Amino acid sequence: MPSSSPAPTSARLGLTLALLAFAQLIISIDYNIVYVALPDIGSSLGFSPQSLQWVISGYAVAFGGFLLLGGRASDLFGPRRMFALGLALYAGASLLGGLATGPGLLVAARAVQGAGGAFLFPATLTLVSTSFAEGRDRNRAFAVWGTAGGSGMILGSLLGGVLTESFGWASVFFVNVPLAGAAALLAFVLIAPDLPRAAGRSFDLAGAAASTVGSTALVFALVQGPEAGWTSAVVLTATAVGAALLAAFVAIERRSADPLLPLRLFGNRNLATGALVTFLYMATFGTLLYFLTVYFQTVHGYDALSTGLAFLVPMAAIAGGSQTAGRLATRFGIRPVLVAALLLGGAGAVLVGATMSTGGSYGALVPGLVVLGLGQGAGYTLMFGAAALGVPAREQGIASGVASTSQQVGGAVGLALLVAVANSPVAEGLSGDALRAASAEGLRTAVYLAAAGIALTALVALRLEKPAKAPKATGATGATGATATDPAPVVHV
Repeated sequence: MPSSSPAPTSARLGLTLALLAFAQLIISIDYNIVYVALPDIGSSLGFSPQSLQWVISGYAVAFGGFLLLGGRASDLFGPRRMFALGLALYAGASLLGGLATGPGLLVAARAVQGAGGAFLFPATLTLVSTSFAEGRDRNRAFAVWGTAGGSGMILGSLLGGVLTESFGWASVFFVNVPLAGAAALLAFVLIAPDLPRAAGRSFDLAGAAASTVGSTALVFALVQGPEAGWTSAVVLTATAVGAALLAAFVAIERRSADPLLPLRLFGNRNLATGALVTFLYMATFGTLLYFLTVYFQTVHGYDALSTGLAFLVPMAAIAGGSQTAGRLATRFGIRPVLVAALLLGGAGAVLVGATMSTGGSYGALVPGLVVLGLGQGAGYTLMFGAAALGVPAREQGIASGVASTSQQVGGAVGLALLVAVANSPVAEGLSGDALRAASAEGLRTAVYLAAAGIALTALVALRLEKPAKAPKATGATGATGATATDPAPVVHV
């Protein structure tokens, strides 16, 4: 159904993109901002060493579990509404987290933040995909968006260190309240109104319940496995429940007239390949921030602020890689640039691993960090754009949910496996130089394995193909510049 809104001006689109990038920055920062504050949080609120991980895991479990629901809600109720809802959840949960006086309340706040991210991320990605014309404009938009997302992973550590040292751990939560709240309000000023809901479309309640609970249980098992043991009763039960519900979800979707996740979407080779690429990307690139943090703090004794400052170099490299990727993709296509970015990042990971030692200096790490950051930033920018190729505009939200679900699960799986590898040389009772040497050895091995996984990701990315060109639309466009029924504009692969 056509919108009566006038076509947005280039200035308005620029402001819209700035808002979308800012929202993506909030998502990425919140995933990492608490890392360097964990010791202070644990001692202040009385977390045990075993339960402290849930400050991170509570966010990841809710984020991964609610993503498909968030993606479909964006399609049915409109991405602008879900964008504002996600930011409102972030603001409220951040206030609750900063005021927390015990472990339970803080973990609950982090879970609500994760749910907010599950509504916000697909909405943001949908708005980028549908608001900008194919080719140069869309590639530039993804470059700006990717720069915010990739840089936010590093900026979160920097900001977390500065805030924790200066104002205490609660400030890493309070800082989000005005930022997310203002962005939610600006959504109704800068983002074009949502199209009217299509007649006859319904919300797949049974599918939503099965996918949300099943995904949450599975992500819970993946996160809890390294701590409780993969054969523990809680992990095995969560895995069984998750697998059973996801199997039920597939059966429900096969029979649903208006499914939450149309299974035919997986016939789109680019979506299926893009989802696998995002899984592997987060299982490899996405874990390196954790290992670098441990290396700086455990092997070299950096405090929170010094650790944050150490990430300035990779943050600048990620920003440069993101911006360069958009221009190169316009000229050469997404597939070759994505593959080259992954190979470059893999080479950077090898360089970083080779310079990780008890006697190594920060300066020795810099060349590897620069190469790694360039590849990481470029890859983050392009992989979501690749997954969106050939997906109809009316289903961009659920496609974004599929890609981002694989992203969250990939991060959980990769971190669980590589943490086990990194910890294997660290025997109980080690201390002093012996502990530092064992930690450096384990971290180096984990980084090398991540580099091998990045090479595998590049091979998978070769499966991307150029979709058939869609006929030029003749119908009126909606508020976002795409018709309600036309396929998404094609970009060169």
